[in-house]
Amino acid sequence: MIEQSCFIKASKGIVMKKAFSIWNRMSLIRRIVVGVLFGTLLGLVLPQLSAIGLLGELFVGGLKAIAPLLVFALVANALSQTRQGQKTNMRTVIVLYLVGTFAAALVAVVSHYFFPVILILPESGGVTDIAPPQGVAEVFQGLLLKIVDNPINAVATGNYIGVLSWAVIFGFAMRTVSPETKHLLNTMAEVTSKVVKGIINLAPFGILGLVFQTIASNGIGIVADYGVLLLILVGCMAVVALVVNPLIAFIVMRANPYPLVFQCLRESGVTAFFTRSSAANIPVNMRLCEKLGLDKDTYTVSIPLGATINMAGAAITITVLTMAAVSTLGITVDFASAFILSIVAALSACGASGVAGGSLLLIPVACSLFGIPNDIAMQVVGVGFIVGVIQDSCETALNSSTDVLFTAVAEWSAWKR
Repeated sequence: MIEQSCFIKASKGIVMKKAFSIWNRMSLIRRIVVGVLFGTLLGLVLPQLSAIGLLGELFVGGLKAIAPLLVFALVANALSQTRQGQKTNMRTVIVLYLVGTFAAALVAVVSHYFFPVILILPESGGVTDIAPPQGVAEVFQGLLLKIVDNPINAVATGNYIGVLSWAVIFGFAMRTVSPETKHLLNTMAEVTSKVVKGIINLAPFGILGLVFQTIASNGIGIVADYGVLLLILVGCMAVVALVVNPLIAFIVMRANPYPLVFQCLRESGVTAFFTRSSAANIPVNMRLCEKLGLDKDTYTVSIPLGATINMAGAAITITVLTMAAVSTLGITVDFASAFILSIVAALSACGASGVAGGSLLLIPVACSLFGIPNDIAMQVVGVGFIVGVIQDSCETALNSSTDVLFTAVAEWSAWKR
């Protein structure tokens, strides 16, 4: 009996070692797929096991906790190492961000004329106690105030525009310090990056928890109630991701953009889809930029900046829901007014926070263009929260993957000059 027991334990040990070996040989994307499948299965079969959802909360919490420190360390380190007159591609990246966001809003406007949507407006409920910005000016006033936020508070609260601005100031200030001090800053950036890589390797378990939580809490009934609206939202985002962005990329770099587009969607978009946070996906994008061999001086600034102003998905959400509200209320809108809406939506999207649902509270800004009362606008926001499980995931996947895409396009186009 003792020998049999020892044999069984040894066999189990061999099986476990083989399983770990197979797991370690799998790519991160394949591990994430496994996590998605198990999360879906557990959410359908055992929705009462709420502890599984804790894995997702821990994963996203870990990314959100380390991301501000990573951004500060990498940006400050990169700028401290630069020499006066050294060239980067930031101007091209920023232009691509702005053009891409506006183009996305325009796609959403055009979709309204082909597929108008009538909303089933719910009671706004708890959404009404949230104060949305009263106009585009207020959105940009908030952005400017974030720039001068206390640096420690900016890191603690995840204010990425504040983190970025202070990192730039410290980075330029440290260009004149001793090599030893620069080495210390470089070491800090490397250590923070290693911590981030460790957290990212836990992504399959975190995503398992996130998928479980979504399925167990919401089921799939939400798709039936707001199916048409979801199809329009996701369809517009798919058109931007697979047609508009590749077209912009082709015009700039004069080469087939689709291998790069699909790699960005696969390695950045998939993770962003489940974390539903552009901010939390910053470390993932940094790692992908490093894998693509991009200039660190550029991507350490462009990726955090993209999480703030490169918001194509947010522009689509704001425009589609605003035009749906217009249709629901029977308001006639000519194309010139809709074009102005595209501009407002693109500018407002730049003020969307890098967290789940950050774009929804900007809908009243766009609705105000057509005289839609705030109480109705907030009911539209309520619809946004209802479909947010799918809409916000797709929005974040588009936003975050495009950060890497446009950073790579800007650099690759520069290589050809």
